[in-house]
Amino acid sequence: TLTDLPADRVGPLFERVQRVTAAVESACGAQGSFVAMNNRVSQSVPHLHVHVAPRTKGDGLKGFFWPRTRYADDAHAAATAAAIRAALEPG
Repeated sequence: TLTDLPADRVGPLFERVQRVTAAVESACGAQGSFVAMNNRVSQSVPHLHVHVAPRTKGDGLKGFFWPRTRYADDAHAAATAAAIRAALEPG
């Protein structure tokens, strides 16, 4: 969990979150993003992870809840993942 993460690792974690957030925004053509972290509650096994959701004006996000949608198919999911990976590549 975040409270268990050693202080010297908080900065490196969020440097990576910053990089992934930029890649998600770029790959998804988003106007911004929503970044969140849940600690312990609703987790069967407490663990640390960060949510990065692409945002666009009028996307329906209300508070911490956004309408969930599915990928059109497995190919769409794979193409989105590939676009994010490509946006993470140096260069």
